[in-house]
Amino acid sequence: MKADPATQLRLLDMQAIDSSLDRLAARRRNLPELAEIDKLSSQLAAITDDLVRVSTELRDLGRSQKKLDDEVDMVRARAARDQKRLDSGQITSSRELENLQSEIASLARRQRTLEDGMLEFMEVAEGLEARAAAIRSDQERLEAELATAVGRRDAAMAEIDNETAARRAERDAIAPTLPADVVALYERLRATSAGVGAAKLVRRRCEGCHLELSGGDLRDVAAAPADEVVRCEECRRILVRTTESGL
Repeated sequence: MKADPATQLRLLDMQAIDSSLDRLAARRRNLPELAEIDKLSSQLAAITDDLVRVSTELRDLGRSQKKLDDEVDMVRARAARDQKRLDSGQITSSRELENLQSEIASLARRQRTLEDGMLEFMEVAEGLEARAAAIRSDQERLEAELATAVGRRDAAMAEIDNETAARRAERDAIAPTLPADVVALYERLRATSAGVGAAKLVRRRCEGCHLELSGGDLRDVAAAPADEVVRCEECRRILVRTTESGL
């Protein structure tokens, strides 16, 4: 495979661009804001579930309070009717009078029990409402932090995307100037060699695998015509000779 020295140097330029694109893609995938957003989203989901549970408890408690309140109203109404009958003076039977007084006393005890229960419900409701208020405060804080993190992520991604577009434009300008067979080989090698298809030979060392060429391999590279596309015997990447090669 042939490519003049200037073309091989342009291949190194494309490799530098591709490496930059790979780094930009990795940076985009690993933005710290992404982990922060995941963490905040999980916390927000958990606290929202807590709020749903507390709200459900409050609704259930409200229904129970309503039933108790209705029962208190019924007891009060019954006691008022009985008291009215007692005060009317129309009851002459001592037995009936005794029964009515007993019922009024029983209703009073029942009312006190129900009202005590209502006080307990109110205390529980106050605790739940305080818990719901605290959760809502945490929820608002997390939502604000999440919005800030999303803003930082979007800004970082926009910066990366702009830089990526610029690097791709540079690559698009170089690629057509290279022989198709050289580009095809380079792309195959990049796909199987950690994104590096072409590397410089610097002071007898391949910058792709960072190994020094053996004496025989070095002599073969030195003897190859300047327009010959040579490969590193260790990593098989395209090896580009420069004035720094030490040949």
